[in-house]
Amino acid sequence: MKKNGSLPEHIAIIMDGNGRWARQKKLLRIKGHETGAKAVREITRECAKKHIKQLTLYAFSQENWKRPKREIDLLMKLLKNFLIGEREEIQKNNIRLTAIGRIKELPEFVQRELSVSIEESKMNTGMVLCLALNYGGRTEIIDATKKIVAELKKGKLKIDEITEESFKKYLYMPNMPDPDLLIRTGGEMRISNFLLWEISYAELWVTDTYWPDFKKPHLEEALLAYANRERRYGGLKE
Repeated sequence: MKKNGSLPEHIAIIMDGNGRWARQKKLLRIKGHETGAKAVREITRECAKKHIKQLTLYAFSQENWKRPKREIDLLMKLLKNFLIGEREEIQKNNIRLTAIGRIKELPEFVQRELSVSIEESKMNTGMVLCLALNYGGRTEIIDATKKIVAELKKGKLKIDEITEESFKKYLYMPNMPDPDLLIRTGGEMRISNFLLWEISYAELWVTDTYWPDFKKPHLEEALLAYANRERRYGGLKE
């Protein structure tokens, strides 16, 4: 598949470094998040132009609730404004918005705007933009397991019918293709509880660049690295 300029069908990104970017510039942390939101627009637009089938962004993890309440409140307000402000951009680029995570635990005003954006874009046929919100990879697996146990108790599922394929049906987004490329900004060498089930065979690409500074050239660099890798899925090349 490699050395032929091929593109990943699904890119997942851990958008890290907003706070460090702001601190480096002696700005408030929220300024880093605001600038990071602009990077989301640019990278989403570029991926849509390249006909990437899906872009999944780690926008707010379950662990992020541990941050100071003031920062969380500002992040939720920023998320609401982002959802409202990007609707025209999403429509213009034929993007279909969706989300994964424990959405019902988000503030009601965020749920409302997210629902509107998803509804307005549901007929679009271009790239899928998936926001991971109040998301945790372990929690997704636990939630899937609970659904399976409930089906077993009701007699709708037999133990022998539980396979990797059937398990996937109980995840937050059953029809989501596994990510081909996982990008992490900010230089940290961690998965950070992101898409633990789905990224089993994803190619990893880490950059020291903080997310607010992540631009088209950085995306191109990641795609070039991906295109020159050889994916064997545990096998050997003949």
